[in-house]
Amino acid sequence: MTVPVTNKDDDFGVAIPGRILPQEAWAQTAIKKMPDPPLDWQAIFGRSAPVVLDLGCGNGRFLISSSLERPKLNHLGVDILPMVIRYATRRCNQRGLHNARLAVIGAFELLAEYVPAASVAEIHLYHPQPYEKRGHIDDRLITLEFLTLVQNALVPGGLFVIQTDNKSYWKDISRFAPQVFEFEELTGPWPDAPQGRTRREIYARQHGLKIYRGQGTPK
Repeated sequence: MTVPVTNKDDDFGVAIPGRILPQEAWAQTAIKKMPDPPLDWQAIFGRSAPVVLDLGCGNGRFLISSSLERPKLNHLGVDILPMVIRYATRRCNQRGLHNARLAVIGAFELLAEYVPAASVAEIHLYHPQPYEKRGHIDDRLITLEFLTLVQNALVPGGLFVIQTDNKSYWKDISRFAPQVFEFEELTGPWPDAPQGRTRREIYARQHGLKIYRGQGTPK
């Protein structure tokens, strides 16, 4: 996923991929109001193509990289924070990413209420909130129930990718994920983004934090 970098937008000194186009070439990537469920991917993207979900997409770094490198795939990024979605939307618009859409919605709600079964090719989840403080562990997103929703959303042979820099959270993920996925732990930096696929990963690597990640296909 090697993408040329020609702009000054960056995360901790690592440039955001792509280049800012003349305004007449900008895209319109925001989903300002979620349509009635279930989602109609053809209607959302104006074409039929495999769908990639970026859950908790933050400022959009991975979404942008993947959309640029894989224009034949449709990409939907979601986050519960309107501010980061505004940043991600602006960046996707400026780069003319007509194969990207962004919306303010939680990952659990999206999968539980909106995404049709067996309709998504890939689901990526990078650095979900670890909720480390006492009394908040139960607020973590990754549970067997949530991973079952991921499993149900994926097409047969679809890909689930998850990553964290929190050791205790990874223990939970490693316990739950193999119950619903043919799951494998991954090591080393991403070949396409050795400095990090996301803003949080770049920060973690620059501060010497260990990265835990894995991927799997539905059982």
